[in-house]
Amino acid sequence: MANRTFDFIVVGAGSAGCAIAARLSEDPENSVLLIEAGKKDGSIKIDMPAMISKVVPPNELNWNYWTEEQTHLNSRKLFWPRGKVLGGSSAINGMLYVRGHARDYDEWAQLGCRGWSYDDVLPYFKKSEGSDRQPDDFHSTDGPLLTTQHTSEHPLNKAFLNAASEMDLPYSEDFNGASQEGVGWYDQTIRNGRRQTTAQAYLRMAEKRENLTILTEAQVRRVTLKGKKTTGVSVERKGKVEEWTASKEVILSGGAINSPQLLQLSGIGDPDDIMSVGLPLLHELKGVGKNMQDHLDITVYAHLKDPISYMRYKAPHRAIVELSKWFLKKPGVMSDCVTPVGAFLKTDPALERPDIQFHIILAMAAKPHGFEDPTEHGFGIHMCQLRPHSRGTIGLASDDPMAPAKIDPNYLASAEDLRVMREGVKLVRTMMRQPALSAYIEKEAQPWADINVDDEEAIEQAIRAHAETIYHPVGTCAMGPLDNSNSVVDPELKVIGLSGLRVADASVMPRLIGGNTNAPTIMIAEKCADLIKSQYATN
Repeated sequence: MANRTFDFIVVGAGSAGCAIAARLSEDPENSVLLIEAGKKDGSIKIDMPAMISKVVPPNELNWNYWTEEQTHLNSRKLFWPRGKVLGGSSAINGMLYVRGHARDYDEWAQLGCRGWSYDDVLPYFKKSEGSDRQPDDFHSTDGPLLTTQHTSEHPLNKAFLNAASEMDLPYSEDFNGASQEGVGWYDQTIRNGRRQTTAQAYLRMAEKRENLTILTEAQVRRVTLKGKKTTGVSVERKGKVEEWTASKEVILSGGAINSPQLLQLSGIGDPDDIMSVGLPLLHELKGVGKNMQDHLDITVYAHLKDPISYMRYKAPHRAIVELSKWFLKKPGVMSDCVTPVGAFLKTDPALERPDIQFHIILAMAAKPHGFEDPTEHGFGIHMCQLRPHSRGTIGLASDDPMAPAKIDPNYLASAEDLRVMREGVKLVRTMMRQPALSAYIEKEAQPWADINVDDEEAIEQAIRAHAETIYHPVGTCAMGPLDNSNSVVDPELKVIGLSGLRVADASVMPRLIGGNTNAPTIMIAEKCADLIKSQYATN
């Protein structure tokens, strides 16, 4: 490839990077290079929603990260799956289309992120969305990311909703509409039974453009600088190191782990983090790698009286029927996400917003993250705290760009986080005791079977022993005002103090939103692309 100079270089072809590259290349005057460390997509394991259990555990489509030992989780190291493929984590996630609470974005604006209130970002959610709902104030039908309402008819989903009604919990027709609070069905990034990754949604048409170049299996080693100006990136590809030049900008979209790590490898960040591994400090920004937030999750599992969990489809005669439905694009088990119903609830009615989220899962996990297939019939209710107070870090383990970063979420450092998790578990177990759900349940699984529903100390011990991530890390390149020492990017997503460099992915969220993070990350990408287009249209 003779020409190694482009107007824009986008690093990371995940939920954000695919969208940014596609939008910037809409202008034929822009030359765009999109670089991805992973392979091209196209695996049936990605396309088929029911095969999520094959892409979350360690595999070639995954970065397969592990955290540092977590002090408040019995010194356990937690597995952190992140997508390493075109589409990034949108290729391995749970396929739920959730935006968060409107107040989340108003809070961003109050923190100094001008232009990021709910009214500001709603148009970008709508711009990205191709919903099968009727178009209204909250939804659009003509965006590239195709979303679908539920297709599942499993009796446990209806039992979950009925149990909530028996508890007098509110019902939400649309978690992304006028009111998030309540129980209901999740919209899904699935259409015709196929997962809708950002590679599928944004790159399928864009990759045919002559002004867009896509490199896969190419690892960016560092961002190159000339003084305080970004000049391009250094890339390792096919065993060789290559230099690529950006005449206008480099946009980092590696996510909450890889974007701060790449900045640090480039000499940009907290001096202590960079110089501790022997690298030179080129630009001091103490907020890089700080402010990490994630949704900690605990699941209460129960044994079922009857063999109605998804494990029943392991039987060859049932599997053949469901596979046939999928290939014929008919609704079926293979076409739906495994957590189709859930809830956004408050542990205290005085709260302004829900502070916990539920996802029902129609199988009994033998081990977290699908490390082993189910061996008995059961189901579970995931519960996560939406707004953790604990803050963690991303740091360099060495000066080797190929070495994983040190991931320390610092879960449950705040006593308030543990309290909310405990109250959430109590609410889950109360729901399981309602007639609509208890009719299906033989007994709770361990450790819950031996813990009284009101035994707070035992519940807390179980949380420390069994809690896991639900895959929503954010905040490590936080957006904020220039006068905030923790800010890494300004409200235009420009890295503070440098020219020609932006970050656009989940790492820029100053606060974790109340919900799944894929849709908000795509929204950030859409807004970033517009910010870039506006800047160069006026210059």
